[in-house]
Amino acid sequence: MPNRVVIVGGGIEGLSCARELSARGAGEVVVLERGDLCGAGTGKSSGVVRCHYGVASLAAMAWHGVQTFERAAQELGGDIGFVQTGYVVAVAERDVAALQANVALHRSLGIDVELADRDAVAELWPDAHLDDFAAFAWEPRGGYGDAYRTGQAFAAAARRDGALIRQHAPVAALCRGRADRVTGVELADGERIDADTVIVAAGPWSPELCAPLGVELPIRAQREQILMVAPGTPLGDRPVFSDLVSLQYVRTERSGELLVGNSDHSAPEFVDPDAYGSRADDDFVEAAAPKIGHRFPRIVEPRLSHTYAGCYDVTPDFNPIMSATQIDGLFVCAGFSGHGFKISPAVGRLMADLVLEGDSTLPEVPAKDFRLARYAEGDPLVSTHRYVGAGQMR
Repeated sequence: MPNRVVIVGGGIEGLSCARELSARGAGEVVVLERGDLCGAGTGKSSGVVRCHYGVASLAAMAWHGVQTFERAAQELGGDIGFVQTGYVVAVAERDVAALQANVALHRSLGIDVELADRDAVAELWPDAHLDDFAAFAWEPRGGYGDAYRTGQAFAAAARRDGALIRQHAPVAALCRGRADRVTGVELADGERIDADTVIVAAGPWSPELCAPLGVELPIRAQREQILMVAPGTPLGDRPVFSDLVSLQYVRTERSGELLVGNSDHSAPEFVDPDAYGSRADDDFVEAAAPKIGHRFPRIVEPRLSHTYAGCYDVTPDFNPIMSATQIDGLFVCAGFSGHGFKISPAVGRLMADLVLEGDSTLPEVPAKDFRLARYAEGDPLVSTHRYVGAGQMR
Protein backbone atom coordinates (compact mmCIF):
# COMPACT_ATOMS: atom_id res chain seq x y z
CA MET A 1 0.00 0.00 0.00
CA PRO A 2 1.55 3.33 -1.02
CA ASN A 3 2.05 6.05 1.59
CA ARG A 4 1.32 8.88 -0.85
CA VAL A 5 -0.02 8.86 -4.41
CA VAL A 6 0.40 12.02 -6.48
CA ILE A 7 -1.85 12.36 -9.52
CA VAL A 8 -0.65 14.87 -12.10
CA GLY A 9 -3.71 16.23 -13.87
CA GLY A 10 -7.11 17.30 -12.61
CA GLY A 11 -9.21 16.33 -15.59
CA ILE A 12 -11.90 13.67 -15.48
CA GLU A 13 -9.45 10.73 -15.62
CA GLY A 14 -7.15 11.97 -12.87
CA LEU A 15 -10.13 12.76 -10.69
CA SER A 16 -11.66 9.35 -11.31
CA CYS A 17 -8.35 7.82 -10.20
CA ALA A 18 -8.40 10.01 -7.07
CA ARG A 19 -11.94 8.99 -6.26
CA GLU A 20 -11.23 5.27 -6.53
CA LEU A 21 -7.88 5.33 -4.74
CA SER A 22 -9.26 7.43 -1.88
CA ALA A 23 -12.27 5.18 -1.49
CA ARG A 24 -9.94 2.17 -1.25
CA GLY A 25 -7.74 3.75 1.39
CA ALA A 26 -4.63 4.08 -0.76
CA GLY A 27 -2.69 6.28 1.65
CA GLU A 28 -2.58 10.03 1.07
CA VAL A 29 -3.92 10.96 -2.38
CA VAL A 30 -2.87 14.32 -3.84
CA VAL A 31 -4.13 15.72 -7.17
CA LEU A 32 -2.13 18.52 -8.80
CA GLU A 33 -3.83 20.50 -11.56
CA ARG A 34 -1.98 23.21 -13.42
CA GLY A 35 -5.13 25.28 -14.01
CA ASP A 36 -8.76 24.80 -13.05
CA LEU A 37 -10.22 21.34 -12.50
CA CYS A 38 -11.71 19.94 -15.71
CA GLY A 39 -10.67 23.14 -17.47
CA ALA A 40 -8.91 21.63 -20.51
CA GLY A 41 -10.06 18.65 -22.59
CA THR A 42 -12.70 17.54 -20.09
CA GLY A 43 -14.59 20.80 -20.41
CA LYS A 44 -14.78 20.45 -24.19
CA SER A 45 -15.98 16.85 -24.32
CA SER A 46 -19.05 16.24 -26.46
CA GLY A 47 -20.17 13.86 -23.72
CA VAL A 48 -21.47 10.97 -25.84
CA VAL A 49 -22.21 7.80 -23.86
CA ARG A 50 -22.03 4.62 -25.94
CA CYS A 51 -20.64 1.12 -25.68
CA HIS A 52 -20.27 0.58 -29.40
CA TYR A 53 -16.63 -0.42 -29.82
CA GLY A 54 -14.85 -3.18 -31.69
CA VAL A 55 -12.43 -3.59 -28.77
CA ALA A 56 -14.05 -5.83 -26.16
CA SER A 57 -12.27 -4.34 -23.15
CA LEU A 58 -13.16 -0.79 -24.21
CA ALA A 59 -16.82 -1.75 -24.69
CA ALA A 60 -16.81 -3.37 -21.24
CA MET A 61 -15.36 -0.21 -19.68
CA ALA A 62 -18.02 1.90 -21.38
CA TRP A 63 -20.74 -0.45 -20.06
CA HIS A 64 -19.32 0.01 -16.56
CA GLY A 65 -19.57 3.75 -17.20
CA VAL A 66 -23.22 3.58 -18.27
CA GLN A 67 -24.16 1.78 -15.08
CA THR A 68 -22.24 4.26 -12.93
CA PHE A 69 -23.89 7.22 -14.66
CA GLU A 70 -27.30 5.65 -14.06
CA ARG A 71 -26.50 5.39 -10.34
CA ALA A 72 -24.80 8.79 -10.09
CA ALA A 73 -27.07 10.08 -7.33
CA GLN A 74 -26.16 7.12 -5.13
CA GLU A 75 -22.52 6.64 -6.17
CA LEU A 76 -21.40 10.23 -6.74
CA GLY A 77 -23.82 12.16 -4.58
CA GLY A 78 -25.71 14.15 -7.19
CA ASP A 79 -26.87 14.86 -10.72
CA ILE A 80 -24.02 14.72 -13.27
CA GLY A 81 -26.12 15.72 -16.27
CA PHE A 82 -26.57 12.26 -17.76
CA VAL A 83 -29.46 12.27 -20.27
CA GLN A 84 -30.42 8.74 -21.29
CA THR A 85 -31.72 9.37 -24.80
CA GLY A 86 -30.33 6.13 -26.21
CA TYR A 87 -27.74 5.73 -28.97
CA VAL A 88 -28.15 4.68 -32.62
CA VAL A 89 -25.33 3.68 -34.95
CA ALA A 90 -26.13 3.37 -38.65
CA VAL A 91 -23.98 1.80 -41.38
CA ALA A 92 -23.87 1.18 -45.13
CA GLU A 93 -24.05 -2.24 -46.76
CA ARG A 94 -20.24 -2.54 -46.71
CA ASP A 95 -20.29 -2.47 -42.89
CA VAL A 96 -23.27 -4.71 -42.10
CA ALA A 97 -21.15 -7.74 -41.21
CA ALA A 98 -18.98 -5.64 -38.89
CA LEU A 99 -22.05 -4.17 -37.20
CA GLN A 100 -23.59 -7.61 -36.65
CA ALA A 101 -20.32 -8.95 -35.24
CA ASN A 102 -19.90 -6.00 -32.90
CA VAL A 103 -23.45 -6.30 -31.60
CA ALA A 104 -22.86 -10.00 -30.91
CA LEU A 105 -19.63 -9.07 -29.08
CA HIS A 106 -21.44 -6.49 -26.98
CA ARG A 107 -24.25 -8.83 -26.08
CA SER A 108 -21.70 -11.43 -24.95
CA LEU A 109 -20.47 -8.79 -22.48
CA GLY A 110 -23.97 -8.22 -21.13
CA ILE A 111 -24.44 -4.85 -22.85
CA ASP A 112 -28.04 -3.86 -23.55
CA VAL A 113 -27.99 -3.52 -27.36
CA GLU A 114 -29.89 -4.91 -30.32
CA LEU A 115 -30.07 -4.66 -34.07
CA ALA A 116 -32.88 -2.36 -35.20
CA ASP A 117 -34.79 -1.95 -38.44
CA ARG A 118 -35.29 1.23 -40.42
CA ASP A 119 -38.88 1.74 -39.27
CA ALA A 120 -37.86 1.64 -35.61
CA VAL A 121 -35.10 4.19 -36.19
CA ALA A 122 -37.48 6.39 -38.19
CA GLU A 123 -39.70 6.58 -35.12
CA LEU A 124 -36.71 7.63 -33.00
CA TRP A 125 -35.41 10.15 -35.55
CA PRO A 126 -38.35 11.19 -37.79
CA ASP A 127 -36.32 14.11 -39.16
CA ALA A 128 -33.59 11.88 -40.58
CA HIS A 129 -33.09 10.55 -44.10
CA LEU A 130 -32.31 6.85 -43.64
CA ASP A 131 -32.48 5.33 -47.13
CA ASP A 132 -28.72 5.06 -47.60
CA PHE A 133 -28.26 2.97 -44.46
CA ALA A 134 -28.35 -0.83 -44.57
CA ALA A 135 -28.35 -1.68 -40.85
CA PHE A 136 -28.69 -0.11 -37.42
CA ALA A 137 -27.84 -0.90 -33.81
CA TRP A 138 -29.73 0.53 -30.85
CA GLU A 139 -28.44 1.04 -27.30
CA PRO A 140 -31.42 2.18 -25.21
CA ARG A 141 -29.24 2.98 -22.19
CA GLY A 142 -26.80 5.22 -24.05
CA GLY A 143 -27.09 8.97 -24.36
CA TYR A 144 -24.96 11.90 -23.34
CA GLY A 145 -23.65 13.55 -20.23
CA ASP A 146 -21.70 16.49 -18.87
CA ALA A 147 -18.01 15.65 -18.49
CA TYR A 148 -17.30 18.79 -16.47
CA ARG A 149 -19.99 18.01 -13.90
CA THR A 150 -18.95 14.38 -13.78
CA GLY A 151 -15.32 15.29 -13.16
CA GLN A 152 -16.36 17.69 -10.41
CA ALA A 153 -18.46 14.92 -8.85
CA PHE A 154 -15.41 12.62 -8.86
CA ALA A 155 -13.45 15.41 -7.16
CA ALA A 156 -16.10 15.90 -4.48
CA ALA A 157 -16.21 12.16 -3.78
CA ALA A 158 -12.41 12.02 -3.54
CA ARG A 159 -12.35 14.94 -1.13
CA ARG A 160 -14.96 13.27 1.07
CA ASP A 161 -12.61 10.31 1.35
CA GLY A 162 -9.66 12.50 2.27
CA ALA A 163 -7.95 13.38 -1.03
CA LEU A 164 -6.16 16.72 -1.32
CA ILE A 165 -6.85 18.49 -4.61
CA ARG A 166 -4.77 21.51 -5.55
CA GLN A 167 -5.55 23.79 -8.47
CA HIS A 168 -3.08 26.19 -10.11
CA ALA A 169 -0.25 23.87 -9.07
CA PRO A 170 1.63 23.11 -12.31
CA VAL A 171 4.09 20.22 -12.18
CA ALA A 172 7.41 21.07 -13.83
CA ALA A 173 9.17 17.74 -13.40
CA LEU A 174 8.92 14.19 -12.13
CA CYS A 175 11.59 13.25 -9.61
CA ARG A 176 13.59 10.03 -9.73
CA GLY A 177 15.90 8.55 -7.10
CA ARG A 178 19.21 6.81 -7.67
CA ALA A 179 17.42 3.60 -8.59
CA ASP A 180 14.86 3.70 -11.38
CA ARG A 181 12.11 4.71 -8.99
CA VAL A 182 9.91 7.79 -8.91
CA THR A 183 10.26 9.81 -5.70
CA GLY A 184 7.78 12.63 -6.25
CA VAL A 185 7.25 15.76 -8.30
CA GLU A 186 8.57 19.29 -8.46
CA LEU A 187 6.18 22.18 -9.05
CA ALA A 188 6.91 25.15 -11.27
CA ASP A 189 7.56 27.32 -8.20
CA GLY A 190 10.21 24.89 -6.93
CA GLU A 191 8.08 23.16 -4.30
CA ARG A 192 8.88 19.44 -3.97
CA ILE A 193 6.18 16.92 -3.10
CA ASP A 194 7.48 13.47 -2.19
CA ALA A 195 5.54 10.38 -3.21
CA ASP A 196 6.16 6.70 -3.74
CA THR A 197 3.56 6.51 -6.51
CA VAL A 198 2.92 9.05 -9.29
CA ILE A 199 0.16 8.77 -11.88
CA VAL A 200 0.58 11.03 -14.90
CA ALA A 201 -2.92 11.85 -16.17
CA ALA A 202 -2.08 15.06 -17.99
CA GLY A 203 -3.59 14.34 -21.39
CA PRO A 204 -1.51 15.69 -24.30
CA TRP A 205 0.95 17.25 -21.83
CA SER A 206 1.90 13.82 -20.45
CA PRO A 207 4.76 13.06 -22.91
CA GLU A 208 6.83 16.10 -21.97
CA LEU A 209 6.58 15.19 -18.29
CA CYS A 210 7.60 11.57 -18.80
CA ALA A 211 10.31 11.99 -21.44
CA PRO A 212 13.08 13.21 -19.08
CA LEU A 213 12.78 9.90 -17.21
CA GLY A 214 13.18 7.95 -20.43
CA VAL A 215 9.48 7.07 -20.70
CA GLU A 216 8.40 7.79 -24.26
CA LEU A 217 4.66 8.23 -24.74
CA PRO A 218 3.38 8.13 -28.34
CA ILE A 219 0.67 10.71 -27.65
CA ARG A 220 -0.18 13.75 -29.78
CA ALA A 221 -2.86 16.43 -29.60
CA GLN A 222 -5.42 16.12 -32.38
CA ARG A 223 -7.72 19.09 -32.93
CA GLU A 224 -11.43 18.33 -33.31
CA GLN A 225 -14.15 20.77 -34.31
CA ILE A 226 -17.75 20.90 -33.11
CA LEU A 227 -20.76 22.72 -34.57
CA MET A 228 -23.80 23.84 -32.59
CA VAL A 229 -26.85 24.08 -34.85
CA ALA A 230 -30.23 25.61 -34.01
CA PRO A 231 -32.85 23.46 -35.78
CA GLY A 232 -35.48 26.20 -36.05
CA THR A 233 -38.26 24.16 -34.46
CA PRO A 234 -37.88 22.22 -31.21
CA LEU A 235 -36.95 18.57 -31.65
CA GLY A 236 -37.03 17.48 -28.02
CA ASP A 237 -34.77 14.68 -26.84
CA ARG A 238 -33.55 12.42 -29.64
CA PRO A 239 -31.09 9.53 -29.44
CA VAL A 240 -27.45 10.23 -30.14
CA PHE A 241 -27.03 9.41 -33.82
CA SER A 242 -23.76 7.95 -35.15
CA ASP A 243 -23.83 8.23 -38.93
CA LEU A 244 -21.08 6.01 -40.34
CA VAL A 245 -22.03 6.78 -43.93
CA SER A 246 -21.60 10.56 -43.78
CA LEU A 247 -19.07 10.11 -40.92
CA GLN A 248 -20.65 12.48 -38.44
CA TYR A 249 -22.41 12.21 -35.09
CA VAL A 250 -25.30 14.28 -33.81
CA ARG A 251 -26.97 14.72 -30.47
CA THR A 252 -29.51 17.10 -29.00
CA GLU A 253 -28.76 19.60 -26.25
CA ARG A 254 -31.02 20.72 -23.42
CA SER A 255 -30.88 24.15 -25.10
CA GLY A 256 -32.65 22.64 -28.12
CA GLU A 257 -29.57 22.88 -30.30
CA LEU A 258 -27.93 20.02 -32.16
CA LEU A 259 -24.29 19.20 -31.42
CA VAL A 260 -22.63 17.94 -34.61
CA GLY A 261 -19.22 16.26 -34.47
CA ASN A 262 -16.83 14.67 -36.91
CA SER A 263 -16.27 10.92 -37.36
CA ASP A 264 -13.85 11.19 -40.29
CA HIS A 265 -10.30 10.90 -38.95
CA SER A 266 -8.60 10.16 -42.26
CA ALA A 267 -6.68 13.48 -42.19
CA PRO A 268 -5.95 14.30 -38.53
CA GLU A 269 -4.83 17.80 -37.59
CA PHE A 270 -2.09 17.59 -34.97
CA VAL A 271 -1.54 20.76 -32.96
CA ASP A 272 0.20 22.32 -29.98
CA PRO A 273 -2.32 21.79 -27.12
CA ASP A 274 -1.40 25.24 -25.78
CA ALA A 275 -1.91 27.05 -29.09
CA TYR A 276 -4.68 26.03 -31.48
CA GLY A 277 -7.79 27.57 -33.00
CA SER A 278 -10.67 27.30 -30.57
CA ARG A 279 -13.40 27.83 -33.19
CA ALA A 280 -14.31 25.72 -36.21
CA ASP A 281 -12.67 26.65 -39.51
CA ASP A 282 -14.76 27.98 -42.39
CA ASP A 283 -13.84 25.02 -44.59
CA PHE A 284 -14.96 22.59 -41.88
CA VAL A 285 -18.33 24.34 -41.66
CA GLU A 286 -18.68 24.34 -45.44
CA ALA A 287 -17.91 20.60 -45.61
CA ALA A 288 -20.28 19.76 -42.75
CA ALA A 289 -23.28 21.74 -44.01
CA PRO A 290 -24.23 19.46 -46.93
CA LYS A 291 -23.76 16.35 -44.77
CA ILE A 292 -26.15 17.77 -42.18
CA GLY A 293 -28.62 18.82 -44.88
CA HIS A 294 -28.52 15.38 -46.50
CA ARG A 295 -29.04 13.52 -43.26
CA PHE A 296 -31.75 15.80 -41.81
CA PRO A 297 -33.73 17.21 -44.75
CA ARG A 298 -36.84 17.74 -42.64
CA ILE A 299 -35.07 20.28 -40.47
CA VAL A 300 -36.02 23.15 -42.74
CA GLU A 301 -34.47 26.17 -41.02
CA PRO A 302 -31.17 25.09 -39.44
CA ARG A 303 -28.85 27.88 -38.34
CA LEU A 304 -25.29 27.74 -37.07
CA SER A 305 -25.38 29.01 -33.48
CA HIS A 306 -21.69 28.77 -32.64
CA THR A 307 -18.68 26.49 -32.90
CA TYR A 308 -15.79 25.35 -30.78
CA ALA A 309 -12.72 23.14 -31.01
CA GLY A 310 -10.84 20.99 -28.54
CA CYS A 311 -8.10 18.38 -28.56
CA TYR A 312 -8.03 14.63 -28.24
CA ASP A 313 -4.86 13.15 -26.76
CA VAL A 314 -4.38 10.41 -29.33
CA THR A 315 -2.19 7.33 -29.50
CA PRO A 316 -1.18 5.41 -32.66
CA ASP A 317 -4.00 2.89 -32.16
CA PHE A 318 -6.53 5.45 -30.86
CA ASN A 319 -6.78 3.66 -27.54
CA PRO A 320 -5.61 4.78 -24.10
CA ILE A 321 -2.47 3.98 -22.16
CA MET A 322 -3.27 2.90 -18.60
CA SER A 323 -0.09 1.30 -17.47
CA ALA A 324 2.88 0.92 -15.20
CA THR A 325 6.19 2.03 -16.73
CA GLN A 326 9.82 0.96 -16.50
CA ILE A 327 10.22 3.50 -13.69
CA ASP A 328 9.12 1.87 -10.46
CA GLY A 329 6.12 3.65 -8.99
CA LEU A 330 5.36 5.67 -12.15
CA PHE A 331 2.07 5.04 -13.93
CA VAL A 332 0.52 6.60 -17.03
CA CYS A 333 -3.17 7.30 -17.55
CA ALA A 334 -3.40 9.21 -20.84
CA GLY A 335 -3.99 8.98 -24.58
CA PHE A 336 -7.77 8.58 -24.37
CA SER A 337 -8.32 9.46 -28.03
CA GLY A 338 -11.87 10.74 -27.53
CA HIS A 339 -13.10 7.78 -25.46
CA GLY A 340 -12.33 9.19 -22.02
CA PHE A 341 -15.65 10.49 -20.71
CA LYS A 342 -17.72 7.39 -21.26
CA ILE A 343 -15.13 5.04 -19.76
CA SER A 344 -14.00 7.34 -16.94
CA PRO A 345 -15.55 5.40 -14.03
CA ALA A 346 -13.76 2.23 -15.15
CA VAL A 347 -10.52 4.14 -15.67
CA GLY A 348 -10.33 4.93 -11.97
CA ARG A 349 -11.09 1.31 -11.13
CA LEU A 350 -8.38 -0.05 -13.43
CA MET A 351 -5.72 2.44 -12.34
CA ALA A 352 -6.42 1.76 -8.66
CA ASP A 353 -6.13 -1.95 -9.42
CA LEU A 354 -2.76 -1.43 -11.07
CA VAL A 355 -1.43 0.64 -8.16
CA LEU A 356 -2.82 -1.52 -5.36
CA GLU A 357 -3.06 -5.03 -6.86
CA GLY A 358 -0.66 -4.97 -9.79
CA ASP A 359 -3.34 -6.18 -12.21
CA SER A 360 -6.95 -5.63 -13.20
CA THR A 361 -9.68 -7.08 -11.00
CA LEU A 362 -12.19 -6.80 -13.87
CA PRO A 363 -11.93 -10.04 -15.90
CA GLU A 364 -13.45 -8.40 -18.96
CA VAL A 365 -10.87 -5.57 -18.84
CA PRO A 366 -7.39 -7.15 -19.07
CA ALA A 367 -4.70 -4.71 -17.98
CA LYS A 368 -2.40 -5.96 -20.75
CA ASP A 369 -4.72 -4.45 -23.37
CA PHE A 370 -3.74 -0.95 -22.27
CA ARG A 371 -0.06 -1.48 -21.44
CA LEU A 372 2.43 1.07 -22.75
CA ALA A 373 4.72 -1.69 -24.00
CA ARG A 374 2.25 -2.78 -26.68
CA TYR A 375 3.65 -0.23 -29.13
CA ALA A 376 7.26 -1.38 -28.78
CA GLU A 377 6.04 -4.96 -29.03
CA GLY A 378 4.19 -4.29 -32.28
CA ASP A 379 0.90 -5.34 -30.68
CA PRO A 380 -1.47 -2.36 -30.94
CA LEU A 381 -4.97 -2.53 -29.52
CA VAL A 382 -7.27 -2.43 -32.53
CA SER A 383 -10.92 -3.05 -33.31
CA THR A 384 -11.72 -6.62 -34.30
CA HIS A 385 -14.50 -5.53 -36.65
CA ARG A 386 -13.71 -2.16 -38.17
CA TYR A 387 -15.99 0.16 -40.11
CA VAL A 388 -14.82 1.54 -43.44
CA GLY A 389 -13.73 5.16 -43.04
CA ALA A 390 -14.23 5.33 -39.27
CA GLY A 391 -10.67 4.30 -38.38
CA GLN A 392 -10.20 3.11 -34.81
CA MET A 393 -12.81 5.42 -33.28
CA ARG A 394 -15.40 2.63 -33.26
